Amino acid sequence: MWAWARAVGAAATLAVVVWRLGAGPFRDGVRAVDSGALAAAAAIGVVTTICCAWRWTIVARGLGVDLSLPAAVAAYYRSVFLNLTLPGGVVGDVHRGVSHGRDVRDVGGALRAVAWERTAGQLVQVVLTVIVLLALPSPVQSSMPLVAGALVAAAIGVALLDRVRPGGGRWARLRNAVARDVRDGLLAGRRFPAVVLASALVVLGHAATFLVAARTAGATAPVSRMLPLAFLAMLAMVLPSVAGWGPREGATAWVFAAAGLGADLGVATAVVYGIMALVASLPGALVLLWAWLPSARPTAQLEPPHPVRVAVVAQQDGVRDG
Repeated sequence: MWAWARAVGAAATLAVVVWRLGAGPFRDGVRAVDSGALAAAAAIGVVTTICCAWRWTIVARGLGVDLSLPAAVAAYYRSVFLNLTLPGGVVGDVHRGVSHGRDVRDVGGALRAVAWERTAGQLVQVVLTVIVLLALPSPVQSSMPLVAGALVAAAIGVALLDRVRPGGGRWARLRNAVARDVRDGLLAGRRFPAVVLASALVVLGHAATFLVAARTAGATAPVSRMLPLAFLAMLAMVLPSVAGWGPREGATAWVFAAAGLGADLGVATAVVYGIMALVASLPGALVLLWAWLPSARPTAQLEPPHPVRVAVVAQQDGVRDG
């Protein structure tokens, strides 16, 4: 029921946008896409995907799950493609974790690695979003000091909770398991700065893609005005969607209208961004196709014929020939 509710919510958001603005902004976005925007999306996509895969390998190895960078890059491309073409927005991540877990015979550890690396990326995105919205003018700038204070209070609360020594029971075991995963997968050694760096590069790459999409759709506002809108829209992209559609269009329509740029331009920008993201993920489709090819599958090993059976058959043949 929850999965259906998320899909229905995303579809309802998209339906409201179409009802209020019509199909015109969507047609404008499709018509605005050009080869330059698609080339930029593909180039930025290479950087962001490699950074995501690097982050995944760092966390996975910290949790004791072996993962090479080339395999991680291929699997991440496939994951992004599935996330952008299937409802929910997380199917690719689940598939990535399960497939990797089967390869290393540790599905639980592989799924935990995927969950923690995605969580780390989203936390870095939230922090960068707060910094940008505090520094640059936006429709929500007046509320940002309160939001920043709430985040600091939450971080202090988590730190104090970590110092509490719980008793026995299931919750104590769960807390200890979470603390161990965070320590080993994210904080130990040089993992923390590497995870933060990789996540920051991914966020900046997505923001750059959004700015290119806005310029392609016809936005002429300066970067200092567009960047906060990009970060606000990117927060909505984390929400469940229908193959990437729904919350993204609703958020961009609202933030562009609130910034005085027009909801139509916001939706057109979201459409251009969606097409650019899909094109950037197309190597993932090639990874899926390669996995389905018979030549990519291991050839079954045929057992040699039983020597006694061969001898009996040969003897029978000799009798018939005589």
